[in-house]
Formats: sequence, C-alpha cells, structure tokens
Amino acid sequence: CFESLREDRTVRAVVISGAGGTFSAGGDIKEMAVIAQGGEDRFTAALDQLLGLVNQAPQVVIAQVEGAALGGGLGLVCVADLAYASTDAKMGLPEVRLGLVPALISPYVIQRIGLPRARELMLTGRRFNGAEAAGYGVVTEAVEPSGLAARVQTVLEELRQCSPAALAACKALIFHVYDQPVTETFDYRADLLNQLRQSDDGIEGMMAFVQKRSPKWAE
Repeated sequence: CFESLREDRTVRAVVISGAGGTFSAGGDIKEMAVIAQGGEDRFTAALDQLLGLVNQAPQVVIAQVEGAALGGGLGLVCVADLAYASTDAKMGLPEVRLGLVPALISPYVIQRIGLPRARELMLTGRRFNGAEAAGYGVVTEAVEPSGLAARVQTVLEELRQCSPAALAACKALIFHVYDQPVTETFDYRADLLNQLRQSDDGIEGMMAFVQKRSPKWAE
C-alpha cells in the first residue's frame, strides 16, 4: 500500500487503524518461536521496510489507536506523523519481559520520545495508557474512546486545506534538515522555497489568500 502511494499526490493523508478494537498486539510469539527453531523468517525485513516506508511517506500518516498498541505496534505509532489514541488504549514495549529487545523499532521510539523516556519504557517493559502516552509524546493527543473517530475526522478536514504537493515537500524537508547543521541545509531550504513559490500550488495558494477564497484543493 505505502509503496503504491509513494508517487501519488492525489492522496494527502493515510489513516492507520486496527480491527476489532485493537490497533496492534505486536509480533506473533508463536511465529517467533518457530523462527528461533530454524524456521523461515519472512517478517523481520518486511517489518523494517514497512516502518521506513510509513516514516517517510509523502502523505501525512495518522495513527488512530484503540485497544492494544504493543511492541512493533507501538513502533508503528512512532513512525506516524500524527497519532490520536483513546485514553484507555494499552501501550508498551514488553520485549524485555519475553527475553527479547525492541530492536527494529528502537530508532523510531527514541526519535519520538527522547532517550530518557525511551530508556525507561524499553528497560522496564511496563504498560501505560493513552493518556500517559500523550504526556510522554508517544501520541499527539489522547481522546475519550467515544470521540476518537470524530477527532481524526476533524484532523482530516484540516488537512483538506493543505496542498498535497506542499505536504509532500514538507515531509521531505523535515527529514532533510533533521539533525543537520543549519548552515549545511541553507541551499536546500532556499531552493525548495523558491521552487514552491513558482509552482502551480504555490501560485494558487497565494492568489487564493489575496482573493479571500479557498484554494482549489480545498473545494
């Protein structure tokens, strides 16, 4: 899905949610046991590829989290641009309690919540709810369960006001300048701004503002 969306500028947002009231319970322990006994590992590389594709997708990726979001499921939350969770969602990194570590998702968890909190959650394996997750920075906002879907729809309506091309450029900008010295990214930042000023969407957006109307992509 994310590979097919990579070059699609008609889609500006993607919502990831679970089925049956559960976002993701994480890896299948039975499958892991089979791999440990010499079975074929069809999942590790695929999961790592998925995390990378979601993380740098040109669309805005929103995680709608209810029920469990554990282990790799929590990693998926951490690669979403925005995440909205029910206050009673159950999250955690239980790997160390299984004799494992959250190896594949570790870079994304640390980037999301910072080293001190990542150390605590990864080393204790304790579970926490959606309200706590919002305080930790794991999710953007915690919402009462009955209002979760409506909150995500409100965000989607806000994104309708944004140019799909500008959203994709903004995603690329974030990853280009992240952790780089400001002086080393000036040319990229200035060139990108000039390109967008001269682009169809840039001209349309500025004209719409001057003319006090909605831009074409928001109609």
